[in-house]
Amino acid sequence: MSQPPKEAPELALEWHRAGRGAAIATVVETWGSAPRRVGAQMVVSGDGQIEGSVSGGCVEGAVMVEAMDALDTGKGTLLEFGVSDGDAFAVGLACGGTIKVLVEPVGAVLREDVLSELVAARAAREPVAYVCDVETGGGALTRNGYEERFRMDRSGVEEGGRFVAIHNPPLRMAVVGAVHIAQALVPMARIAGFDPLIIDPRSAFGSEARFPGETILEDWPDEAMEQIGLDARTALVLLTHDPKLDDPALHIALGSKAFYIGALGSTRTHAKRVERLTEAGFEEAQIARIHGPIGLDIGAASPAEIAVSIMGELLRVLRKGA
Repeated sequence: MSQPPKEAPELALEWHRAGRGAAIATVVETWGSAPRRVGAQMVVSGDGQIEGSVSGGCVEGAVMVEAMDALDTGKGTLLEFGVSDGDAFAVGLACGGTIKVLVEPVGAVLREDVLSELVAARAAREPVAYVCDVETGGGALTRNGYEERFRMDRSGVEEGGRFVAIHNPPLRMAVVGAVHIAQALVPMARIAGFDPLIIDPRSAFGSEARFPGETILEDWPDEAMEQIGLDARTALVLLTHDPKLDDPALHIALGSKAFYIGALGSTRTHAKRVERLTEAGFEEAQIARIHGPIGLDIGAASPAEIAVSIMGELLRVLRKGA
């Protein structure tokens, strides 16, 4: 499988260990039409290289200067950029609004062992929260106590001046059935921030020509489910409406933490699916996790329209819950 690109924590640890120095800048609060959401990060090296973004390009230059100063002083600093829409360009925050950005030099404020643990957790797809003082930084990791923030993927400042940075595993979408709908759905998923993978033992369907550049597993779905693991940041989309392929995947998925399970097929097809799963010993509450027929009821007809309806339903479940 393809490896995700390195982001601010990974780059900061790499640069720090290489002796270049590194500071992480994190958006901790926003008001109005701020360009990036809370939790957005950029990393600045001691020699002036930057990666990531805290404002879409508006104030990155100013943040870089402050980050390099923080590396010299060894102290964390809280920056604020705010302006009305009318004179936004005068100070660089082109869209208006207000943002606060916490800058933490690695080593002096953000301890190397904490950052190393964070990077390891991200690589293992383990959700963790970094909790620190919003004014000065320098915090620790926790895995408990922020279930709602993990579910909503929402970082933020809490009472007492503590900033909670949520580090969830990247979103994934496992698509069983390399059919026409999948050809439309996979690019949509990638645009929406998901890492898609296609599962289909039928090599003629799951080919590089049909899904250029995508991860394709030519395994039986249950074997693929065991291989990739279905965690709380994974959506499972079943598009074959063939019991030989869908049912083994469902047997794994219904016992998993996958946040979304959707299956293609008519109301009648789904009723038969429910009957088979009941006979297999699954409880009503487990079976009720399946969104079937899959997708929002928007009258979708073409494969692309069905893909839109699936994407809409999946995102609604992700952001608002089942």
